[in-house]
Amino acid sequence: MEKLMIAGGRPLRGTVQISGAKNSAIALIPAAILAETAVTLDNLPLLSDVSIYTELLTELGATVERDHDQMVIDPRQLVSKPMPNGNVKKLRASYYLMGALLGRFGEATIGMPGGCNFEPRPIDQHIKGFEALGAQVTNENGALHIKAKQLRGAKIYLDVVSVGATINIMLAASRAKGVTTIENAAKEPEIIDVATLLNSMGAKIKGAGTETIRIEGVDNLHGCRHSIIPDRIQAGTYMIAAAATRGDVIVDSVIPKHLEALTAKLQEMGVHIYEMDESIRVVGQPEYMSVDVKALVYPGYATDLQSPMSSLLTQASGVSVLTDYVYSNRFKHIPELVRMGAKIRVEGRSAIIEGGMLSAAKVKATDLRAGAALVVAGLTVPGGITEITGVEYIDRGYDHLVANLSNLGAEVWRRDE
Repeated sequence: MEKLMIAGGRPLRGTVQISGAKNSAIALIPAAILAETAVTLDNLPLLSDVSIYTELLTELGATVERDHDQMVIDPRQLVSKPMPNGNVKKLRASYYLMGALLGRFGEATIGMPGGCNFEPRPIDQHIKGFEALGAQVTNENGALHIKAKQLRGAKIYLDVVSVGATINIMLAASRAKGVTTIENAAKEPEIIDVATLLNSMGAKIKGAGTETIRIEGVDNLHGCRHSIIPDRIQAGTYMIAAAATRGDVIVDSVIPKHLEALTAKLQEMGVHIYEMDESIRVVGQPEYMSVDVKALVYPGYATDLQSPMSSLLTQASGVSVLTDYVYSNRFKHIPELVRMGAKIRVEGRSAIIEGGMLSAAKVKATDLRAGAALVVAGLTVPGGITEITGVEYIDRGYDHLVANLSNLGAEVWRRDE
């Protein structure tokens, strides 16, 4: 096991290139197995979740070739093999195999997913969607058994806005008979990315990115080539780190519209932001004003950027309130920030954050975005070395982290525990 070492207090300066979106990649990879021929994915992030998915598809009989940021998936020899245990337990997004296998073979047996352990994510809306399409779903020994003689289009209203359920239903419905309508669908850019791939494969999907998605099922899908959108959460984390260190950073290869909610909050704090076609320049300032932040479903402020933002808010004058309306218990990083001297208390869904100096400490990442928060905090601390364990969580969402931060002037390195 490794730990991340940060000697903070240096303003970040320079340009950082953003990788393909993790939350797209982990849905696009299983989507590819719906095709009858090979699918090529470009701009693939080099993350541990992607490696696990590579192993899962190989176990199912697919041929997977990776070359740096490109993956070629040939699903012609794929079989519907039960996967109750093993790698599916390591990856929360393994549930996308349910919709993909159900769409292609009419059946799937998948163990309940693992991944970050900050809050349970019920999959009742996924099951509701599968059953509406005509599948029978049973839970046996911790694995879901899903089977349908024939998937048929249906009108499905999601009780809660769910990215995972929206994508999973879209995967299965793309090869169902008839028309499926998903109402109260999630609107995230990653959903549009998955719909774009499926349409390039021959699917007929309209309305992705709106609250109503219409899918006309087709009998067969074919291979294609697709480039993954930039990772807005990774980009946002570097934007927050640039502001927190009072730096001057160009975050390159991004879609600025995907980051509008974060940009607005940074500007409200006093950060100077300059948007270009495919990049955003963040110029930190000596003083920041406190703000209130509410994490909401897209296009609201992203819950995945709630944790890093809490570190930045410790650098603002006054008291800020950060409320997460997506997940009620996504504050496991707060006790670690308190270990670093942060003045934060949690009240229900909200964290009340009083600005002040942080100090170096030994802290632990308990999930992916909690790890990002600790990295941002460590970068702000002048003098001393912040030691972060639980680096395996950070590796799930940030490739080339040490290299990127080092290129921006940070003193960051890994060390074996």
